[in-house]
Amino acid sequence: MPTKKGAATRRRIIEAAAAEVRERGTNVVTLDDVGRRSRTGKSQLFHYFPGGREQLLLEVAEHEADSVFGDQQPYLSELNSRASWLVWRDAIVERHRDQGLNCPLAVLIADVGRHSPAAQAVTAQLIRQLQQCFRDAIQVTQAAGEAYPTLDADRAAAAIVAAFQGGVCVLIATGSADHLEAGLDFCLDHLLLSP
Repeated sequence: MPTKKGAATRRRIIEAAAAEVRERGTNVVTLDDVGRRSRTGKSQLFHYFPGGREQLLLEVAEHEADSVFGDQQPYLSELNSRASWLVWRDAIVERHRDQGLNCPLAVLIADVGRHSPAAQAVTAQLIRQLQQCFRDAIQVTQAAGEAYPTLDADRAAAAIVAAFQGGVCVLIATGSADHLEAGLDFCLDHLLLSP
C-alpha cells in the first residue's frame, strides 16, 4: 500500500505525463520530459512505473478517461429531462471551448488510445460507458414524456457519442467548438420533444 506521499508523487507523474502528451503527442514525449515536468528522477519514475513508458502511457489513458467523465459531472448523471440535456450540452461546449486543444477525450481518441492494445481497450471502454449513460438517460427522458418515444435509445446514444467525439476532433483541427455545438444541437433536436 503506497504512502500518502507516494500516492501524491505517482499522481503528479501521471498528470505531468498527461500534460506532456496533450501538448506534444505520444510519439514525442520521453520519460525525461515527464521527469522534468513532474520534478522526479528516473529512479522514481521506474519505482512507480516499473513497466516504463508503456505502463505510464496506459495510466495516462486511464487518467484521461476518468477526466472525460469527471468533466461532465454532475450533468451526465442528471440527464432526465429536456432542461437537463440542454444544461449538459451548454456545459460540455463551454468546457471544451475552455480546454481547447488540451481535451482529455482528444488525447484518448487521437493519440494515447492508439498507442497500445491496452490503451485502446481503455478508450473503447470509455466509449461504451458514455453510450450506456446516454442510453439510460434517453430512456428516462422518454419515460418522462420529454423525448420522442419511438426513438431507438441505443442508436440515439451512439449518435450523441459520435457527435461529441467528432466535434472534439474538429475542435483539435480548427480550434473551434462550433462543430461540437452544432453536432450536439442536431442530436438533441432529434431526441427531445418541444416544450
